[in-house]
Amino acid sequence: MNHTAHQPQFDRLIAYLSRIPPVEMNDTPSGGVGSGVDDNVWWVKFSISIDHPLAWNAVQELGYVLNYLSASERLPTTFKPVSPPPYMNGGPRDFLSWVIECPVEGISPSKVAEWLKERLPQPVEDASACPESD
Repeated sequence: MNHTAHQPQFDRLIAYLSRIPPVEMNDTPSGGVGSGVDDNVWWVKFSISIDHPLAWNAVQELGYVLNYLSASERLPTTFKPVSPPPYMNGGPRDFLSWVIECPVEGISPSKVAEWLKERLPQPVEDASACPESD
């Protein structure tokens, strides 16, 4: 998957995220994913279907790897929810997004894709590889 709306440095990470079952993709050139570099921070923004049975598993796995993996293996990344003002737009089905951010001098988006691939259930597309949702 090569979305021409993104800089090439984001291709591997976006391709990996698109394989995670609850991550929402669409047929637009960007795939429904935003990416860029602002103020020496690169970012990738995407949506997770809150109705998917593994939505919270995906949030938990991504949060674990990207925010805290371990005291000795912390990545310089953050993974967090983002939203425009709900009172002006609507609820989480349509307006809740998730963003991965990292200082440019931290690690590359490609390296983040490698870390995720090495640490998330394998293969990531296989819903049965993920522990049951509570």
